[in-house]
Amino acid sequence: MVQLLVISMIRIITSTFFRRIDVVGLENVPADGAIIFAGNHPNALMDGWLLTAKCGRWPLHFVANAKLWKYRMLVPILNATGAVPVFRREEHDGDVDNQQAFETLYEVIESGNCMGIFPEGVSHAESKILKLKTGAARIALTVSARGKTGVRIIPCGLNYIHRHRFRSQVLIEFGQPIVIGDEWVMAYREDDQATVRKLTDQLAQALAAVTLNAPDWRTLRFTQTARRLYKPSTAVLSPGEYVELTRRFVERYDEFASNPEMQAFQNAVEDYQARLDMLGLKDYQLRKPITLGDAFRKIVFRALTIVALLPLAIPGALLHLPVGWIAAAVGERFSYEMDDVATLKVFATILLLPILYLIIAILIGVNFGFWWSFAAIIGLTVSFFASVRLIEAEAGLFLSVLSVLRLARLGSEVDDLRATRKVLVTQVRALVDRLAPTETARMFTSKDFTQS
Repeated sequence: MVQLLVISMIRIITSTFFRRIDVVGLENVPADGAIIFAGNHPNALMDGWLLTAKCGRWPLHFVANAKLWKYRMLVPILNATGAVPVFRREEHDGDVDNQQAFETLYEVIESGNCMGIFPEGVSHAESKILKLKTGAARIALTVSARGKTGVRIIPCGLNYIHRHRFRSQVLIEFGQPIVIGDEWVMAYREDDQATVRKLTDQLAQALAAVTLNAPDWRTLRFTQTARRLYKPSTAVLSPGEYVELTRRFVERYDEFASNPEMQAFQNAVEDYQARLDMLGLKDYQLRKPITLGDAFRKIVFRALTIVALLPLAIPGALLHLPVGWIAAAVGERFSYEMDDVATLKVFATILLLPILYLIIAILIGVNFGFWWSFAAIIGLTVSFFASVRLIEAEAGLFLSVLSVLRLARLGSEVDDLRATRKVLVTQVRALVDRLAPTETARMFTSKDFTQS
C-alpha cells in the first residue's frame, strides 16, 4: 500500500515538474524477468523518479548514496521505494564495505525483480557521459554466474531539454537489452576482472547511443545553435526529434571539425551567438519580424489567462507558498552539496503537502462533514495545478513584454543580426546537404525549408 502511494506521488511529481515527457524504446523493456536499468545521471534525484514513473516495471530498487539516510525525513520514502544504500569509496578514502548491499541487490534480481543504477556514480552536468563504474556489470555477471536467473541490462538515456527548468521537456530512451548469456558467464568464470571491464565498456557504448554526448560544452553549444539555424521555423520538434537532430550535428561535426570551411562556419556561429547573448536576445526572436499586432495579441491572451487562473490559484497559493518557503529553508539548512539542496526541497514538499491537506480535510470533516472534506481536497488539488499554469502564464507574459521592448529598442542591431542569421541559415543548410550521410533519412523536406 505504501509503495503504491509513493509511486503514485512520484508520477504526479514528474508529470507536474515536466511539461512533456517522451518515452522511446519501451518495447525493449521485457514485461517480466530480472532487469538492471542502467542510466546516465545528469539530474540527481529526478533521474530515478523518471525511470520509476516511466519504465513500466515495479518495484524498482535503486542503488542510492548511503549519505541520504542521514536525512531523517528521507528515510521513510527511501525505504518505501526499496532503495539500497551504497557507500562511495571516494567519500570514505576507499575504506568501505558494500557486501551487504550487493547481497541485497543479488536477492532482488534473483527473485525476478528489477533494480536501477547509475554507473557514472555521481550526478553531473558534463557535456558527455563520465567513465562508468563497474558495479552494474559486476552485479549482472555475479547473479548470472550463480545460475538462478537470467539477467538483462537495459541502457536508459535521460535527455533533458533544460534539466533544472520547471515545466521543461525530457526524452527517456530505452536501448536494446544487453543479455548476459552463457558466453558472458563462461568468460566471467575464466577472468572476472577482464570480463567485468569488457561488459562495462559495452554498456558505455550502449548508453552513448541513447544519450546526447559532445566532447566539450563549446562543441555542444555550437551544434545546438547550428541546429536551431538549420531547423525550419514552421517545424515543431518533439524532445526525441530535438535530441536526434542535435546528435546528428555533433556526430558530423566530430568528423569534419578540422575542415577549414567548418571552422570558419563555427567561428561565425559563435560570434552570432555571442552578439545575441550580449543583447539579451534569443535566436527564435529573429526568425521572422514581430509585428505590433502579433505581439499585442500574444500579450493580451497571456494576460487574460492569468486573470482566468487567479481565482482558482489564489486560495491554494495561501497554503502552498508557506510549504515552498519551508521546503526551501530545509534544503538550504540541512544539505551538504548542491544536488542535496534540490533533493531535500522536493522531499520536504512531498512530505508537507499531504500532511497539510490531511489536516485541512480533518478540520473541515469534523466541522462540516465528510463530503465537504472531500470537496476541500479536490479544490486544493485543482488550485495547485492552477498555480502551476499561472506561473507558466506569468513567465510567458513577462518574456513577451521584454522581447517586444528589446526588439523595439535595439532597432538597427536587430536588423543586422537578422541579416547575419539569414546568411548562416543558408550556410548551414548547404553544409548539411553536402556533408550529411546519403543513407540517413532526412527529418525535413525541401517543402519545409521553402515555407520557413
